[in-house]
Amino acid sequence: MTAPKAVVLGANYYIGLSVIRCLGSQGVHVTAVDYSPRRAYAFSSRWCREKLVSPHYKEEPRAFIDFLLDYGKQQKYKPVLIPTADAYAEVLDQNFDALREYYLLPNPRQDFYSGLMNKNRLHQLAKEHGMAVPESLPVEEIDRAEQEIGYPCLLKPTSSPDFVRIFRVKVFVAKNRAELEQAVAKAREHGLDTIIQRIIPGFDDHMHTYDAYVDQAGNITHWTTCRKKRQYPINFGASVYTEQRHVPQLHELGSEFFRRIGYRGFGEIEFKYDAQRQQFYMIEINVRISNLNALLAQAGLNFPYIMYRDLIGDPLPPKAITWNTGLHFWSASEDIFAIRDYLRRRQLSFGQIAKSLLAKKVPSIWDWRDPLPAFRYCWLLFLRLLNKIVPGRRIE
Repeated sequence: MTAPKAVVLGANYYIGLSVIRCLGSQGVHVTAVDYSPRRAYAFSSRWCREKLVSPHYKEEPRAFIDFLLDYGKQQKYKPVLIPTADAYAEVLDQNFDALREYYLLPNPRQDFYSGLMNKNRLHQLAKEHGMAVPESLPVEEIDRAEQEIGYPCLLKPTSSPDFVRIFRVKVFVAKNRAELEQAVAKAREHGLDTIIQRIIPGFDDHMHTYDAYVDQAGNITHWTTCRKKRQYPINFGASVYTEQRHVPQLHELGSEFFRRIGYRGFGEIEFKYDAQRQQFYMIEINVRISNLNALLAQAGLNFPYIMYRDLIGDPLPPKAITWNTGLHFWSASEDIFAIRDYLRRRQLSFGQIAKSLLAKKVPSIWDWRDPLPAFRYCWLLFLRLLNKIVPGRRIE
């Protein structure tokens, strides 16, 4: 019997590349989908069997879904559909009922993932189930926020994809009322809903993740935990240097929360530890494959393949990484800018940076077994640099 394909959405970022490698190296037929073939360096992977250019999921959402439906109708067996970015996960979740007729998807029902991606709904759900979250208030209650939250504080989007796409940051930091009002105005100019939130004290290494897979029967079959070391943008950004580190308490918190809300599929809960209150606070949930996927796979948890096998009805044996492997995820091209900013703000020293670079690292893009995507990525960086230094001419 021919096994179902895996359709991976997004080939212009290292998450999609890592998913293609995780599945293709296990013999799965991988179909990669992206709207920009020029920037989709993961198309160059040796394990990418099909390359499809789709309509833009944001600019032409209806055409994008029709594109996926047309492809699904042509397949003998339902493919496993895997989004690799929040925006992909959001549009799939909103069209779940139509897509599940032709694809295998882990989410239990339509709009389930979208609810978890929305910060207001997530905080409400967390409070209902006893999970600690940072104190938050709607932007209409600035006076109350000044009294109960104080400055500095965060202005966070209720839904991240559009905010990150427009501003290239995950949050705004406000040191006073004027900055907060200015940040609110900027978000409103683009029609974005936001909330005011307390900043949990502590350096970036207080950030942790709980990465787990919940099978279709509701059992947590695979899991581990990680600790961030560096982020970009620094302090409130995405992981660029992160270690796999076992923290048992995160499994206790994360597994219970997933069980109570009826979660299914891969999920990553981000926590921050407040040393003053000696408590972990849930920051957000990633319902798509993690930025750290290459690290998790190297540590022994190939989450894309775990999900694939579960959804086709042939699950892998349960496994948890309950020790410290010493492995570190490293996104070198982003970490360069993170290091620059940490040094400028004197949050890290040259000695601390140098010591960290001696650790065992799992690169985000480079893989000696599959080198072409890295070469293609470097070429794209070179072209981007040329476009900046050569005025009045676009170099493709």
